[in-house]
Amino acid sequence: MKAASIELGEASKAKVHGVNRGISVFDLVLRIAALVGTLGGAVAMGTADQALSFSTQVVNFEAQYDDIDAFKFFVVVNAIACGYLALTLPISIFHIMKRRAGNSRVLLIVLDAIMLVFITSGASAAAAIVFLAHNGNPSTNWFSICQQYTDFCQQSAGSLIGSFGAMAMMVLLIILSAIALSRS
Repeated sequence: MKAASIELGEASKAKVHGVNRGISVFDLVLRIAALVGTLGGAVAMGTADQALSFSTQVVNFEAQYDDIDAFKFFVVVNAIACGYLALTLPISIFHIMKRRAGNSRVLLIVLDAIMLVFITSGASAAAAIVFLAHNGNPSTNWFSICQQYTDFCQQSAGSLIGSFGAMAMMVLLIILSAIALSRS
């Protein structure tokens, strides 16, 4: 009777370890996906540039991401988040190899939440400007610039996709870390 309960206890520990290892592998995959999203968002916005010539080739109007502070903030925040995610990849690999890594998981939950706030603020600021560029604001006589700068607007709007995708990945990372922490 006693041997059966010992075997049952060891089997349940092996099952929990297998689930935690699966969570850790999924954590690594989500970190890589979020890294790609933030890198793609930063690069796409950082290279957004379009020049329009006005009636002659001498006068050019140019739209660049660094003309707008919200876009600069977006690029910086995504670059910081990308660097953070790259630095946390070894910790995520460590979680796959080691069963109980409670302290590092708690640290990752806190840092992931901080990065989520940064990514959200940068993406929200850029999304507001992209919305304004697409639609304008007739009550303040701000006209839509996307009728003239179509390539710039498409590239800046497309860069938001990576950042909002990274936000979703960060939410999942926080949830997964909390689940893994509660199971250990």
